[in-house]
Amino acid sequence: MVTLESLWDSLVQLAMTYGLKIIGAIIILLVGRWLAKYAKRYTLRALDKMAVDEALKKFSGSLAYYGVIIIAIIGALNTLGVATASIVALLGASALAIGLALEGALSNLAAGVLLLFFRPFKIRDLVEIAGYWGHVEEIMIFSTILVTLDNKLVTIPNAQVTGSPIVNYTEKGIVRRDMIFGIGYGDDILKAKKVLEDILNKEDRVLEDPAPIVAVKELAESSVNFAVQPFIEPENYWPVYYAITEQVKLRFDAEGISIPFPQRDVHLMQVGNN
Repeated sequence: MVTLESLWDSLVQLAMTYGLKIIGAIIILLVGRWLAKYAKRYTLRALDKMAVDEALKKFSGSLAYYGVIIIAIIGALNTLGVATASIVALLGASALAIGLALEGALSNLAAGVLLLFFRPFKIRDLVEIAGYWGHVEEIMIFSTILVTLDNKLVTIPNAQVTGSPIVNYTEKGIVRRDMIFGIGYGDDILKAKKVLEDILNKEDRVLEDPAPIVAVKELAESSVNFAVQPFIEPENYWPVYYAITEQVKLRFDAEGISIPFPQRDVHLMQVGNN
């Protein structure tokens, strides 16, 4: 028969056996929570000194915080005598399954972290990525957003961004616009060159330093081709191209300089009756 005294003794024994473990587990959780906050704060402070993007700072801070919290929970369970090896194995298997299911998302995440760390481009840079031209609107963890020159919003997965060549037209401050214009073999080369140089000199958006280049590029099959290479600011890349192309046509017509174009001569032969 269970007496009150024997019940009390059992409770005391349980408290002696598990009380210290419970207290130890609580202490581990409290210390773990404090360490998690410290790890997050230290991570944010370190990334602030590195001038890392705000999105990456928040992501890294959260990763440090929850990483320490998970370690503290496992430590507390181990103190209570729970077999944590099976829990760790379960977490590992779950992480593997989630990783396989979210392979594309994780590759975009990894690529986003690389972009935020190495910064091949910044917000508002004019870039060419994965076949798209535009200004960088936003760099996110999973994707990069461009506003194209015709004002379309394009969202590109970060795995595609890092997996293709990235052309940054803004990084150096100026770019060279390469154009080719042809004249006929019967036209005056020196006159045509002078006209092209005059067009570039009158275009205000063409930079004087470095000086623009006008030179005979090749003697083609049906034309003498000039390389016209003005240096401009990135935002004028297409406007200057359109303006110069229009002026070349107008000036060549005014100066009597021909622009070769494909022609086909058709000869009709009259065959007499036998």
